[in-house]
Amino acid sequence: MTSSKRRRVLAGIGGALMAPAILSQSARAQGTYPNKPVRYINPFPAGGATDTLSRLFCAKMAELSGQQWIVENKGGSGGNVGVDALAQSAPDGYTLGLGGIASHAIAPTLYAKLPFNARTDFTFVSTIWFLPNMLVVNLDLPVKDLPELIALLKKNPGKYSYASAGSGTTLHLSGELFKLKAGVDILHVPYRGAAPAMQDILAGQVHMIFDNIPGALAQARSGKVRPLAVTSAKRTPVAPDVPAVAEFIEGFDIVSWTTLTGPAKLPADVVARLSELSKNALESADLKAKFADLGATAWWNTPAATLAYRDAEEARLAPIIKASGARVE
Repeated sequence: MTSSKRRRVLAGIGGALMAPAILSQSARAQGTYPNKPVRYINPFPAGGATDTLSRLFCAKMAELSGQQWIVENKGGSGGNVGVDALAQSAPDGYTLGLGGIASHAIAPTLYAKLPFNARTDFTFVSTIWFLPNMLVVNLDLPVKDLPELIALLKKNPGKYSYASAGSGTTLHLSGELFKLKAGVDILHVPYRGAAPAMQDILAGQVHMIFDNIPGALAQARSGKVRPLAVTSAKRTPVAPDVPAVAEFIEGFDIVSWTTLTGPAKLPADVVARLSELSKNALESADLKAKFADLGATAWWNTPAATLAYRDAEEARLAPIIKASGARVE
Protein backbone atom coordinates (compact mmCIF):
# COMPACT_ATOMS: atom_id res chain seq x y z
CA MET A 1 0.00 0.00 0.00
CA THR A 2 1.40 3.36 -0.98
CA SER A 3 1.84 6.05 1.64
CA SER A 4 -0.79 8.26 0.00
CA LYS A 5 -3.34 5.42 -0.08
CA ARG A 6 -2.52 4.59 3.57
CA ARG A 7 -3.19 8.21 4.52
CA ARG A 8 -6.59 8.13 2.74
CA VAL A 9 -7.61 4.92 4.54
CA LEU A 10 -6.52 6.27 7.92
CA ALA A 11 -8.35 9.52 7.25
CA GLY A 12 -11.48 7.54 6.41
CA ILE A 13 -11.21 5.48 9.58
CA GLY A 14 -10.60 8.64 11.61
CA GLY A 15 -13.63 10.31 10.05
CA ALA A 16 -15.81 7.28 10.80
CA LEU A 17 -14.63 7.24 14.41
CA MET A 18 -15.24 10.96 14.77
CA ALA A 19 -18.75 10.90 13.25
CA PRO A 20 -20.52 9.46 16.32
CA ALA A 21 -18.86 12.07 18.51
CA ILE A 22 -19.97 14.86 16.18
CA LEU A 23 -23.50 13.42 16.02
CA SER A 24 -23.60 13.09 19.79
CA GLN A 25 -22.55 16.71 20.25
CA SER A 26 -25.20 17.82 17.75
CA ALA A 27 -27.87 15.76 19.49
CA ARG A 28 -26.91 17.22 22.84
CA ALA A 29 -27.01 20.73 21.41
CA GLN A 30 -30.47 20.21 19.92
CA GLY A 31 -31.83 18.09 22.74
CA THR A 32 -33.47 14.68 22.36
CA TYR A 33 -37.00 16.07 22.62
CA PRO A 34 -39.14 15.13 20.85
CA ASN A 35 -38.07 11.59 20.01
CA LYS A 36 -41.57 10.21 19.38
CA PRO A 37 -44.92 11.56 18.09
CA VAL A 38 -46.55 14.45 19.97
CA ARG A 39 -50.27 14.40 20.73
CA TYR A 40 -51.96 17.80 20.30
CA ILE A 41 -55.45 18.19 21.79
CA ASN A 42 -57.72 20.64 20.00
CA PRO A 43 -60.65 21.14 22.41
CA PHE A 44 -63.04 21.86 19.54
CA PRO A 45 -64.48 19.59 16.82
CA ALA A 46 -62.95 19.02 13.41
CA GLY A 47 -63.91 21.34 10.57
CA GLY A 48 -63.81 24.69 12.37
CA ALA A 49 -61.24 27.47 12.25
CA THR A 50 -59.29 26.19 15.27
CA ASP A 51 -58.98 22.81 13.57
CA THR A 52 -57.69 24.22 10.27
CA LEU A 53 -55.18 26.56 11.92
CA SER A 54 -54.06 23.92 14.43
CA ARG A 55 -53.33 21.45 11.65
CA LEU A 56 -51.27 24.03 9.77
CA PHE A 57 -49.30 24.80 12.92
CA CYS A 58 -48.79 21.13 13.79
CA ALA A 59 -47.64 20.32 10.26
CA LYS A 60 -44.95 22.99 10.57
CA MET A 61 -43.93 21.80 14.04
CA ALA A 62 -43.64 18.25 12.67
CA GLU A 63 -41.46 19.49 9.83
CA LEU A 64 -39.15 21.33 12.22
CA SER A 65 -38.99 18.67 14.94
CA GLY A 66 -38.79 15.59 12.75
CA GLN A 67 -41.65 13.93 14.66
CA GLN A 68 -45.36 13.62 13.96
CA TRP A 69 -47.73 16.05 15.66
CA ILE A 70 -51.07 14.29 15.81
CA VAL A 71 -54.16 16.47 16.22
CA GLU A 72 -56.89 14.97 18.39
CA ASN A 73 -60.23 16.80 18.41
CA LYS A 74 -61.87 16.60 21.82
CA GLY A 75 -64.75 19.07 21.91
CA GLY A 76 -67.40 19.92 24.49
CA SER A 77 -68.35 22.55 27.05
CA GLY A 78 -66.84 25.45 25.13
CA GLY A 79 -63.45 23.74 25.02
CA ASN A 80 -63.34 22.79 28.69
CA VAL A 81 -63.57 19.02 28.10
CA GLY A 82 -60.43 18.91 25.97
CA VAL A 83 -58.57 21.39 28.15
CA ASP A 84 -59.37 19.32 31.25
CA ALA A 85 -57.94 16.24 29.51
CA LEU A 86 -54.80 18.25 28.76
CA ALA A 87 -54.49 19.35 32.40
CA GLN A 88 -54.62 15.72 33.54
CA SER A 89 -52.05 14.43 31.04
CA ALA A 90 -48.49 13.45 31.90
CA PRO A 91 -46.10 16.45 32.00
CA ASP A 92 -43.58 14.92 29.61
CA GLY A 93 -44.13 17.12 26.54
CA TYR A 94 -45.85 14.41 24.51
CA THR A 95 -49.37 15.66 25.20
CA LEU A 96 -49.86 19.32 24.39
CA GLY A 97 -52.84 21.27 23.18
CA LEU A 98 -54.63 24.42 22.19
CA GLY A 99 -55.27 26.86 24.99
CA GLY A 100 -56.40 30.44 24.71
CA ILE A 101 -59.00 33.05 25.44
CA ALA A 102 -62.02 30.75 25.83
CA SER A 103 -60.71 28.28 28.39
CA HIS A 104 -57.96 30.34 30.00
CA ALA A 105 -59.34 33.90 30.15
CA ILE A 106 -63.14 33.76 29.79
CA ALA A 107 -64.00 30.49 31.55
CA PRO A 108 -62.65 31.45 35.01
CA THR A 109 -65.26 34.22 35.25
CA LEU A 110 -68.07 32.70 33.17
CA TYR A 111 -68.24 29.31 34.88
CA ALA A 112 -69.30 28.94 38.49
CA LYS A 113 -67.17 25.79 38.69
CA LEU A 114 -64.36 24.45 36.51
CA PRO A 115 -62.60 21.06 36.70
CA PHE A 116 -59.23 22.83 36.36
CA ASN A 117 -57.45 25.98 37.47
CA ALA A 118 -56.96 28.02 34.31
CA ARG A 119 -53.64 29.44 35.52
CA THR A 120 -51.90 26.91 37.74
CA ASP A 121 -52.83 23.61 36.05
CA PHE A 122 -51.01 24.46 32.82
CA THR A 123 -47.68 25.40 31.29
CA PHE A 124 -48.00 28.20 28.73
CA VAL A 125 -45.37 27.80 26.01
CA SER A 126 -46.28 30.44 23.43
CA THR A 127 -49.13 32.28 21.81
CA ILE A 128 -49.96 30.85 18.35
CA TRP A 129 -52.36 33.16 16.52
CA PHE A 130 -54.94 35.88 16.97
CA LEU A 131 -57.90 36.75 14.77
CA PRO A 132 -61.17 38.64 14.88
CA ASN A 133 -64.61 37.08 14.74
CA MET A 134 -67.00 37.97 11.96
CA LEU A 135 -70.72 38.53 12.41
CA VAL A 136 -72.58 36.80 9.59
CA VAL A 137 -76.32 36.29 9.20
CA ASN A 138 -78.52 33.84 7.38
CA LEU A 139 -79.45 35.09 3.91
CA ASP A 140 -83.15 35.02 4.80
CA LEU A 141 -82.67 37.64 7.53
CA PRO A 142 -83.98 40.94 6.05
CA VAL A 143 -80.95 43.10 6.89
CA LYS A 144 -78.02 44.36 4.83
CA ASP A 145 -75.86 46.03 7.49
CA LEU A 146 -75.32 46.23 11.24
CA PRO A 147 -77.60 49.25 11.91
CA GLU A 148 -80.45 47.43 10.14
CA LEU A 149 -79.80 44.32 12.24
CA ILE A 150 -79.86 46.31 15.48
CA ALA A 151 -83.13 48.00 14.45
CA LEU A 152 -84.69 44.62 13.60
CA LEU A 153 -83.62 43.09 16.91
CA LYS A 154 -84.94 46.03 18.90
CA LYS A 155 -88.33 45.74 17.20
CA ASN A 156 -88.49 42.00 17.91
CA PRO A 157 -86.99 41.29 21.34
CA GLY A 158 -86.38 37.58 21.95
CA LYS A 159 -87.42 36.52 18.45
CA TYR A 160 -83.98 35.98 16.95
CA SER A 161 -81.05 33.79 17.97
CA TYR A 162 -77.29 33.60 17.60
CA ALA A 163 -75.16 30.45 17.57
CA SER A 164 -71.79 29.88 19.21
CA ALA A 165 -69.14 27.18 19.44
CA GLY A 166 -70.17 26.71 23.07
CA SER A 167 -70.58 28.71 26.26
CA GLY A 168 -67.39 30.53 27.15
CA THR A 169 -66.01 30.81 23.64
CA THR A 170 -65.23 34.15 21.99
CA LEU A 171 -68.24 33.50 19.74
CA HIS A 172 -70.40 33.49 22.87
CA LEU A 173 -68.70 36.47 24.49
CA SER A 174 -68.95 38.48 21.26
CA GLY A 175 -72.68 37.85 21.21
CA GLU A 176 -73.15 38.77 24.86
CA LEU A 177 -71.09 41.95 24.48
CA PHE A 178 -73.16 42.84 21.42
CA LYS A 179 -76.40 42.32 23.37
CA LEU A 180 -75.11 44.50 26.20
CA LYS A 181 -73.74 47.37 24.12
CA ALA A 182 -76.44 47.39 21.42
CA GLY A 183 -79.27 46.99 23.93
CA VAL A 184 -80.88 44.04 22.15
CA ASP A 185 -82.45 40.76 23.28
CA ILE A 186 -81.33 37.70 21.29
CA LEU A 187 -81.21 34.05 22.30
CA HIS A 188 -77.87 32.26 22.67
CA VAL A 189 -77.76 28.75 21.15
CA PRO A 190 -74.50 26.95 22.09
CA TYR A 191 -73.06 24.10 19.99
CA ARG A 192 -70.15 21.70 20.41
CA GLY A 193 -68.01 23.71 18.03
CA ALA A 194 -68.22 26.28 15.25
CA ALA A 195 -68.65 23.78 12.39
CA PRO A 196 -72.00 22.34 13.55
CA ALA A 197 -73.13 25.84 14.54
CA MET A 198 -72.47 27.12 11.03
CA GLN A 199 -74.40 24.22 9.52
CA ASP A 200 -77.52 25.33 11.39
CA ILE A 201 -76.95 28.94 10.27
CA LEU A 202 -76.92 27.75 6.65
CA ALA A 203 -80.02 25.64 7.28
CA GLY A 204 -81.87 28.61 8.79
CA GLN A 205 -82.23 27.01 12.23
CA VAL A 206 -80.34 29.91 13.85
CA HIS A 207 -80.15 33.46 12.53
CA MET A 208 -76.56 34.65 13.07
CA ILE A 209 -73.13 33.84 14.46
CA PHE A 210 -69.99 35.73 15.53
CA ASP A 211 -67.74 33.05 14.04
CA ASN A 212 -63.93 32.97 13.95
CA ILE A 213 -63.13 34.70 10.68
CA PRO A 214 -61.68 31.73 8.74
CA GLY A 215 -64.96 29.82 8.88
CA ALA A 216 -67.21 32.85 8.45
CA LEU A 217 -65.16 34.30 5.62
CA ALA A 218 -65.23 31.05 3.65
CA GLN A 219 -69.03 30.95 3.81
CA ALA A 220 -69.35 34.66 3.04
CA ARG A 221 -67.06 34.41 0.01
CA SER A 222 -69.17 31.57 -1.37
CA GLY A 223 -72.32 33.67 -0.91
CA LYS A 224 -73.92 31.36 1.66
CA VAL A 225 -74.11 33.95 4.48
CA ARG A 226 -74.10 37.76 4.64
CA PRO A 227 -71.16 39.37 6.49
CA LEU A 228 -72.05 42.43 8.57
CA ALA A 229 -69.05 43.25 10.80
CA VAL A 230 -65.84 42.06 12.44
CA THR A 231 -65.26 42.15 16.19
CA SER A 232 -61.75 43.63 16.23
CA ALA A 233 -61.31 47.33 16.98
CA LYS A 234 -60.46 47.96 13.32
CA ARG A 235 -61.22 46.34 9.99
CA THR A 236 -59.20 43.32 8.93
CA PRO A 237 -57.04 43.36 5.78
CA VAL A 238 -58.55 40.07 4.57
CA ALA A 239 -62.03 41.61 4.39
CA PRO A 240 -61.49 45.39 4.12
CA ASP A 241 -65.05 46.06 2.93
CA VAL A 242 -66.56 44.62 6.12
CA PRO A 243 -66.78 47.26 8.86
CA ALA A 244 -65.78 46.75 12.48
CA VAL A 245 -68.57 46.60 15.05
CA ALA A 246 -66.67 49.41 16.79
CA GLU A 247 -67.59 51.74 13.91
CA PHE A 248 -71.18 51.59 15.19
CA ILE A 249 -70.72 50.57 18.85
CA GLU A 250 -67.92 52.43 20.60
CA GLY A 251 -65.36 50.35 22.46
CA PHE A 252 -66.36 46.98 20.98
CA ASP A 253 -63.20 44.85 20.73
CA ILE A 254 -63.00 41.06 20.98
CA VAL A 255 -60.33 38.97 19.26
CA SER A 256 -59.71 35.26 19.56
CA TRP A 257 -56.19 34.30 20.64
CA THR A 258 -54.64 30.92 21.26
CA THR A 259 -51.69 29.38 23.05
CA LEU A 260 -49.54 26.27 22.79
CA THR A 261 -50.19 24.78 26.20
CA GLY A 262 -49.11 21.78 28.22
CA PRO A 263 -49.99 20.41 31.64
CA ALA A 264 -48.39 22.00 34.69
CA LYS A 265 -44.77 21.15 35.55
CA LEU A 266 -43.44 20.57 32.05
CA PRO A 267 -39.64 20.21 32.37
CA ALA A 268 -37.74 23.42 31.72
CA ASP A 269 -35.68 21.92 28.90
CA VAL A 270 -38.83 20.71 27.14
CA VAL A 271 -40.41 24.15 27.47
CA ALA A 272 -37.27 25.77 26.08
CA ARG A 273 -37.21 23.38 23.11
CA LEU A 274 -40.92 23.92 22.40
CA SER A 275 -40.47 27.66 22.63
CA GLU A 276 -37.63 27.48 20.10
CA LEU A 277 -39.65 25.28 17.72
CA SER A 278 -42.72 27.52 18.06
CA LYS A 279 -40.70 30.64 17.32
CA ASN A 280 -39.23 29.09 14.19
CA ALA A 281 -42.65 27.87 13.07
CA LEU A 282 -44.59 31.07 13.72
CA GLU A 283 -41.94 33.31 12.22
CA SER A 284 -41.59 31.19 9.07
CA ALA A 285 -42.78 32.91 5.90
CA ASP A 286 -44.90 29.98 4.69
CA LEU A 287 -46.90 29.50 7.90
CA LYS A 288 -47.42 33.25 8.30
CA ALA A 289 -48.79 33.40 4.75
CA LYS A 290 -51.11 30.42 5.28
CA PHE A 291 -52.45 31.96 8.50
CA ALA A 292 -52.91 35.35 6.81
CA ASP A 293 -54.94 33.77 4.00
CA LEU A 294 -57.40 32.67 6.68
CA GLY A 295 -57.50 36.03 8.43
CA ALA A 296 -55.23 34.95 11.31
CA THR A 297 -51.96 36.49 12.44
CA ALA A 298 -49.14 34.14 13.49
CA TRP A 299 -47.96 35.29 16.89
CA TRP A 300 -45.03 34.04 18.99
CA ASN A 301 -44.33 34.99 22.60
CA THR A 302 -41.97 33.70 25.26
CA PRO A 303 -43.50 31.45 27.94
CA ALA A 304 -43.34 34.27 30.51
CA ALA A 305 -44.94 36.79 28.16
CA THR A 306 -47.67 34.29 27.24
CA LEU A 307 -48.61 33.75 30.89
CA ALA A 308 -48.59 37.50 31.54
CA TYR A 309 -50.88 38.07 28.56
CA ARG A 310 -53.28 35.41 29.83
CA ASP A 311 -53.40 37.11 33.22
CA ALA A 312 -54.06 40.54 31.66
CA GLU A 313 -56.83 39.21 29.41
CA GLU A 314 -58.66 37.51 32.27
CA ALA A 315 -58.55 40.78 34.21
CA ARG A 316 -59.79 42.78 31.17
CA LEU A 317 -62.63 40.44 30.27
CA ALA A 318 -63.95 39.68 33.76
CA PRO A 319 -65.92 42.94 34.15
CA ILE A 320 -67.38 42.57 30.63
CA ILE A 321 -68.58 39.05 31.39
CA LYS A 322 -70.04 40.09 34.74
CA ALA A 323 -71.80 43.10 33.20
CA SER A 324 -73.33 40.92 30.49
CA GLY A 325 -74.94 38.69 33.10
CA ALA A 326 -73.65 35.58 31.33
CA ARG A 327 -73.05 32.76 33.79
CA VAL A 328 -72.79 28.98 33.53
CA GLU A 329 -73.66 27.19 36.76
